Amino acid sequence: MSTTAKTRRINLRASERKEAAIRHAAELSDSTVPEFILRSAVEHAERVLADLRRFTLSDEEYSLFLEALDSPVETAKLRRLFERESPVGSEITLRDDS
Repeated sequence: MSTTAKTRRINLRASERKEAAIRHAAELSDSTVPEFILRSAVEHAERVLADLRRFTLSDEEYSLFLEALDSPVETAKLRRLFERESPVGSEITLRDDS
């Protein structure tokens, strides 16, 4: 159980059908409706944020980013990974369906 104080309120409206679905899912998950809604919303928000493909950097941050890309840290595990044979083979044959 979280000890962080919950000081913010989120209000929303839903159709009767959506409310019924949420209530039923919360009941099946053994949680209250607010717990279920908040947990579901946070999980979805985290997935959306994790999936962002575009980000903005200052000039200094961009330079550091490029420097890091140009100087990868080499580890023994990574070296062994690249020395292994590929599990999917080394040749790709393309079909010509035309």
